[in-house]
Amino acid sequence: MSRVGRVERTTKETSVLVEIDLDGTGRTDIATGVGFYDHMLDQLGRHGLFDLTVKTDGDLHIDSHHTIEDTALALGAAFRQALGDKVGIYRFGNCTVPLDESLAQVTVDLSGRPYLVHTEPEKMAPMIGEYDTTMTRHILESFVAQAQIALHVHVPYGRNAHHIVECQFKALARALRYASERDPRAAGILPSTKGAL
Repeated sequence: MSRVGRVERTTKETSVLVEIDLDGTGRTDIATGVGFYDHMLDQLGRHGLFDLTVKTDGDLHIDSHHTIEDTALALGAAFRQALGDKVGIYRFGNCTVPLDESLAQVTVDLSGRPYLVHTEPEKMAPMIGEYDTTMTRHILESFVAQAQIALHVHVPYGRNAHHIVECQFKALARALRYASERDPRAAGILPSTKGAL
């Protein structure tokens, strides 16, 4: 059974198409108009081994906020759709990723309940190209709200803003990959004592 999600989201501010295949090879086709965000979504697909297509046309003449936010919402919805009934998955995943002087620790529970805990170093550079570094938390909030997962992201240290953000996306990719993979010992079993996720 294929685990593919496809979401189209259109508002007066943006038009977004997201397609994700959880059992892919890391093939990506990303175009949001925000270069650094494209780079981060590419990391998500490649390190998660998700085939990921993202096409966003947003009101960049205002700023990048709506484009980034609406893409994250659509991505979360597509990820949730692709998970399906969650039968046979590991459910939990975690990964710690260094990037030079920075370190990110990510833990995820595909619980059906949205919750985000996010910490990163204070006094980061405010911009990476056209990417507002305060948007990283908002991306994760938006993704979590639609994917309905619990996500803990902790960056205990780092100096370079590019590294601080990128190691978060790489660690998130791996944690989501591990959590969404099928557990050969739990085929046909929902990983919950409640009987629902």
